[in-house]
Amino acid sequence: MTPTLEQLFTSPDHYLHSWDGGNAVFVPMDRAAYQRSIFLDRRISPAGEGAMGVPGATLLQEPHKALQTGWIFHVAHCGSTLLARALDGLADNLVLREPLALRQQAFADNPAQLALTLALLSKRYGGAGQTVIKANVPVNFLLSQIAAADPAAPAVFLHLSLSDYLLAILRSDNHRAWLRGVTQQLAVHLGEIENLTDAKLAAALWLAMMRRFADAIDVMPNARSLDAEHFFSDPRQALEKVAKLYGMAATPAALDAVVSGPLFSTYSKNPAHAFDNAARLERRAAMAEVLGDEIAEAQNWVERNAPDADDLAAVIKGSAL
Repeated sequence: MTPTLEQLFTSPDHYLHSWDGGNAVFVPMDRAAYQRSIFLDRRISPAGEGAMGVPGATLLQEPHKALQTGWIFHVAHCGSTLLARALDGLADNLVLREPLALRQQAFADNPAQLALTLALLSKRYGGAGQTVIKANVPVNFLLSQIAAADPAAPAVFLHLSLSDYLLAILRSDNHRAWLRGVTQQLAVHLGEIENLTDAKLAAALWLAMMRRFADAIDVMPNARSLDAEHFFSDPRQALEKVAKLYGMAATPAALDAVVSGPLFSTYSKNPAHAFDNAARLERRAAMAEVLGDEIAEAQNWVERNAPDADDLAAVIKGSAL
């Protein structure tokens, strides 16, 4: 049965997966499908067949305001998937991990389509709390628009220090390829990056994201920052504070069950692989020896290019959970 426009705007069972030109592509979902879909991009695991395209112009004929949404903004490779999946086990809120339709807006320059995307992603099940969206790196460059749409929205800014960031994203050839690709996609936001080394590219991306985070924190009274290293070292406390920010009724028993369960002993992006914080720290220590020169190179680049670095750090630290 073809859903009505009202159902498309109100039922999470009709999920806006992506935009195909001017058409909104919906796929069938249910609660189980949302939970098993670690990412809501091409890797989505829908509730069934039957993707449906709807002209955006048709949707704009029935304007709906977005419901208030909780947000996780992050710098990538910093535990955001772990945090978002942990929230899944605490309450009945939907947690959307990296919606493709939202990522596409970072490159679309289409305010009407962005507003429509935010409305369609904000849907929640009856009686459930607000939906929480874990964005991805390109969405950080939509922060001014997202903050303007709902300044009161609760938001977590998951971040790393520059040195910790380099340890995370320069640790393998695949991670470096990701860095080069995403910085090329976002070059318009990063200044002059042609011919930069990987270390300087990482510094440029990190600095641009820190500036967006600080700007958003200034105008969002319910925004809080969370150092990923603090999350990794004490996930129980961090998770409790994040859940409270989103208004989730997370019981102590539920928090304990999530933190002591399989999620924190496996790789959050691939549960088939064993991985925990001890293994992460061991890998981090090994990379610190290998990447020492590149970390120094990046730090020197930031010192030369970011006279506002101390001010950014103060804003982000001052909003800590």
